[in-house]
Amino acid sequence: MNADISQLTDQAKVFAEELARLRGEMKTVIFGQEEVIDRLIIALCADGHVLLEGVPGIAKTLTIRTLSQCIDCSFVRLQFTPDLLPADITGTKIFNPKDSGFSTVKGPVFAHFILADEINRAPPKVQSALLEAMQEKQVTIQGETHPLDRPFFVLATENPIESEGTYPLPDAQVDRFMFKVQMTYPKKEDEIRILDRFTEGTTRTPKKVISREKILAIQAFTTSLYADAAIKRYVTDIVDATRNPAAYGIDTAKYIAYGASPRASIGMILGAKAHALLEGRGFVIPGDVKAVAHDVLRHRIILTYEGEAEGVTPDAIIDQILRTVAVP
Repeated sequence: MNADISQLTDQAKVFAEELARLRGEMKTVIFGQEEVIDRLIIALCADGHVLLEGVPGIAKTLTIRTLSQCIDCSFVRLQFTPDLLPADITGTKIFNPKDSGFSTVKGPVFAHFILADEINRAPPKVQSALLEAMQEKQVTIQGETHPLDRPFFVLATENPIESEGTYPLPDAQVDRFMFKVQMTYPKKEDEIRILDRFTEGTTRTPKKVISREKILAIQAFTTSLYADAAIKRYVTDIVDATRNPAAYGIDTAKYIAYGASPRASIGMILGAKAHALLEGRGFVIPGDVKAVAHDVLRHRIILTYEGEAEGVTPDAIIDQILRTVAVP
């Protein structure tokens, strides 16, 4: 077993160097969002999707576009609006009068990297069309099933400021996102660098530092990293504490209407493996689990009315769970 873990660690160090170059190249374009960059790379390695919450103008579009450019993958931005139709995303069939037949026109969902901008502004049926593609990695257009290109990575954004004219994502649909990442304002020093870049006519086009095939190999390798039975027990205890907090001596039951689903356990293990890979390790430690716990759980803990009224946040509940649940 130790020999196997040693081999995994050796390979993990090789991939970690590749991912470090990817991270470094992204940081030449994106200033002050190091944590968000790391979370996107972790989700990509784990073959998951990200729901990003942040105010307008903090480089959400630029971040995902830069990631796609560094990996030599296609990128599409979908601006979700109330009049959008499912066919605008997935594609449709059109009649060709020359041969009196129908031909398939694939929609923008067939790109590698997709930015679903303000996903909560589109009607539920449009949201479902994208979320189904995320889950199944395929799209059905009038009875014909088409597999999506790999890698397939969706970054959906929500604007926390406005709620008028929006269609909030159903909790069951939000659960399909591996991470929910909160993007904040940059620091003052980083904002000065942003001003230098965007107000003085200097542009920086990121270089392609990693191939699409290499990313697919990294995704396949991530699942093979070693997670001990004690780590898996630790993850299930954390997730179970969101459902039955009293069993762990946590006094938050009155604030939680619904806890996290088993999909959270899967996402936490895969996210922890990807975090270990980023650190150049072939095995998972409790620190990897803690590093991704907030991003995995914050959109899966549904608060009661009492919790919302008292201003309790999912992050505060997660903090208390991580402090209380025994670490292996």
